[in-house]
Amino acid sequence: MERIFTKEKKIKSLLSKHKFFDSLIQKRKKNISIDDLEINYLKKRKLLIKDEINKLASN
Repeated sequence: MERIFTKEKKIKSLLSKHKFFDSLIQKRKKNISIDDLEINYLKKRKLLIKDEINKLASN
C-alpha cells in the first residue's frame, strides 16, 4: 500500500516538473532572442519526464 502512495507521489512530482518545463519553453519562445539550443534542451528534459511518467503509470 505504501508503495502505491510513493508511486502516486512520484507521478505528481513529475507532472509538476513537466508542467514547469512546458511553461518555461513557452516563455522562452516568446522572447525576442530565441536560443534554439536552450529550447531543444528544455524539450528533451520535458520528454524524458513524460517518458518516466508513462513508465510509472503503466506499472
